[in-house]
Amino acid sequence: MAALFQSLGKTIIAGIIILVALLLIASGTGDSSGMSHAWGIFVMRWLHVLSGVMWIGLLWYFNFVQIPSMPKIPDEQKPAIGKVIAPAALWWFRYGALATVVTGIILAWGNGYLANALALGTGHLAIGIGMWMALIMAANVWFIIWPNQKKALGIVTVEADQKAAAAKMAMMGSRFNTMLSIPMLYMMVAQQNGGGALIW
Repeated sequence: MAALFQSLGKTIIAGIIILVALLLIASGTGDSSGMSHAWGIFVMRWLHVLSGVMWIGLLWYFNFVQIPSMPKIPDEQKPAIGKVIAPAALWWFRYGALATVVTGIILAWGNGYLANALALGTGHLAIGIGMWMALIMAANVWFIIWPNQKKALGIVTVEADQKAAAAKMAMMGSRFNTMLSIPMLYMMVAQQNGGGALIW
């Protein structure tokens, strides 16, 4: 059992096997006629939530753990964060954002409300607001945070003053996304609870 949990790959594969086994058990207990579209929508929603957990989880890790902890880390240990941990976390962060947006668009399209939500139409106001916030946040990840993090982490070589300015810009972009994540998540959940009512 220890070998299973010492490898992330084995742990993920085990999680998938458990999921498949549960699905096979559940499929044997119900009527599956006419469920192909519903099943596809459900799987897309699951992938959307999974991607969103990766994205927002890392956003909050950066803002609640890494950034506040950096001043407490001795200078000789900081390269481990900047050269190893941060680049890996930023890879998952960027692609978590991309996967969240792509699966969200596919989910909205599959449910038939993509255009209505993006137009902030009737019945989809909450999800539409949440979608626009998520799109702004994802653009911020790819076009503000990541280019500046590359400079701050030394992936792209720049002068010391440009590196410091880039680090500040990346941090401000990350804080902006943290701020938007709070109402964005509320809007996403509000749509699923009571037909998109913004208040109770």
